[in-house]
Amino acid sequence: MDSLINTYTTFGPFYDKMLADINAARQRVYVQFFKYEPDALGQQLGEALTRRAKEGVDVRLLYDDFICHPWRWYYRHLRSQGVSVAGYAPIHKPLPRLCDYYRNHRKIVSIDDTIAYTGGMNIAERYQHGLEWGCWRDTMIRIEGPSALQLRDCFLHDWDTSTHPRRPNERAHPSQNATKADASIQVITSDPNLHDRSIMLHTVALLDEAERYVWFESPYFIPTREVMVAMCRAARRGVDVRVLQPPRGDRGEATQWASKHHYGQALDAGVKIGVYHPGFLHSKIIVSDDRIGVVSSCNIDPRSYCLCQEVATVVDNAAFAASLRDVFLTDERQSTYIDPDQWHHRPIWQRLKENICNIISSQL
Repeated sequence: MDSLINTYTTFGPFYDKMLADINAARQRVYVQFFKYEPDALGQQLGEALTRRAKEGVDVRLLYDDFICHPWRWYYRHLRSQGVSVAGYAPIHKPLPRLCDYYRNHRKIVSIDDTIAYTGGMNIAERYQHGLEWGCWRDTMIRIEGPSALQLRDCFLHDWDTSTHPRRPNERAHPSQNATKADASIQVITSDPNLHDRSIMLHTVALLDEAERYVWFESPYFIPTREVMVAMCRAARRGVDVRVLQPPRGDRGEATQWASKHHYGQALDAGVKIGVYHPGFLHSKIIVSDDRIGVVSSCNIDPRSYCLCQEVATVVDNAAFAASLRDVFLTDERQSTYIDPDQWHHRPIWQRLKENICNIISSQL
């Protein structure tokens, strides 16, 4: 690969390296998170952004306007200090529109067009310290090299959408980026505004093309019909399909009960479902056949596949796939797989709860 990729499975090393890269930036720092909370870590990052802005660096922050609504006061402060700030897709008032359900779930940091970060982590102290009942396990990658341009362009597309009118000549021509980018690294995006479900379709294709195994980590397991069919089809033809899940959710119990609704169908087809015991597994990765590795912002659920803008980095490289495989196996050693026979003998009240939560799963 022409580009160098580093993988981070804990927040601290990712955050420290990102801060160092921001402090060393000479021209541009573009920061985009679904959630950016102004706790101690968020304010530390904010100080770095304002410092670079005052030194003449083009610093921009993009956040999801709905989910970050409580912290607008802080974003106004950053704007007053020279940071260009935009909220993605404010809710229409007084009457919300259907498009207001479409949120931007991407996490991207682009620095000087040569370094980019993406994955599952947002900016909040719980990503470093965990929850009351366990650690927070997540995955981010750092790309250094020509393929970082693909993530920069993804950011600029969202920035343009959020800050009309578009600034002329701000984004490099796509064909120029295509010739510079490493052919083994592909950034895939999805956009419900365009009825674009490219990430879901790529997941289906990956399952259909797999010869030996496809392993997933996702905090939620509420697959669309297309993904469930592809998982079951792959497992039935002998592909080793595994999914690691957390024991509890971060958004209440409903999401985990909705996930459990789908376990039976998957287990019957031969899909292995494991429970990660140390804490909340928020990681969104896929590894297949010692060849393909995917690090994404996309969960296995209808909201991510159909209602959110997401970004996934697909790497066709044996060394990177091996590194993600090791990440999965490390998490697997701290997990227990569900026994299909025991699962089918669970109480009736539990099945009822699963069915009820599944009905509202697209809104969870």
